Amino acid sequence: MRLSQFWARMHDQFGEAYAESLARDYVFDALGSRTVHQALADGISAKEVWRAVCDTFDLPATVR
Repeated sequence: MRLSQFWARMHDQFGEAYAESLARDYVFDALGSRTVHQALADGISAKEVWRAVCDTFDLPATVR
């Protein structure tokens, strides 16, 4: 998954403002207690980060 696809999916699911806030502030256990921004900066793939977001927020299978 490209980073641009990741952000498009985040914005589609959460809205632009909330997606940015969530990515900056929400700490995901599945990402080693990192935020989305920290995980991406640490080299975790966008696909893996997206899976963590989907699992944490129980997003439907159609968007996974």
